[in-house]
Amino acid sequence: MSVGFSPAMLAGLWQERWPSGPPVAHTFRSTYADRWVRFHSLPGSKRSPESEDEYAIVLDRHNTVLDELFAGTDVFVVTMDWSGTATGPPIHPEPRQTLHPDGVRWWTESEQDDPDPEFHVHRRLYADRRPWERGCADDLLRAVADDALAEVFLTDTELRRIHHPYDGGADVILATSEERDRMCDRHIDWLSSHLAGL
Repeated sequence: MSVGFSPAMLAGLWQERWPSGPPVAHTFRSTYADRWVRFHSLPGSKRSPESEDEYAIVLDRHNTVLDELFAGTDVFVVTMDWSGTATGPPIHPEPRQTLHPDGVRWWTESEQDDPDPEFHVHRRLYADRRPWERGCADDLLRAVADDALAEVFLTDTELRRIHHPYDGGADVILATSEERDRMCDRHIDWLSSHLAGL
């Protein structure tokens, strides 16, 4: 896959489109709550797949939403690792390196509030650009479902919409609350019965 972007360009676009926070996927739900919806990836809000049939359901639900968001466009696929130092080797580099070998490092988000350097965290984000095709991210989605990979997200090249899978479902951030509501209506059976939508 060709890179098709510069890290500086992508970082600048992120700061323009999403000025309320860094591209750290687990923060999207609270930061952009007015455009957020969570879809569960298995019936009955079951968290983890236990058979190939259940993996097929998980991947079908993810790909159905991803098709609605990104069909006919290119996407950025983003993964993350972290380290105790900004330039040090990643903690638990696998399976990110194997599943996302074309990812180019484009952002480092450091948390150094604790006076003890042992508790500093440096999140490094990697992106590649690819044409969206159903199934093109299935290896990553399956690793997320197995809780072997976290903080993955996919977004269009204009950074208007975000799909962040987690082990149990996906947080989706739409361009407007109205668009979010229409997507909820299309997949009402995949929503949580929890009052907060979790």
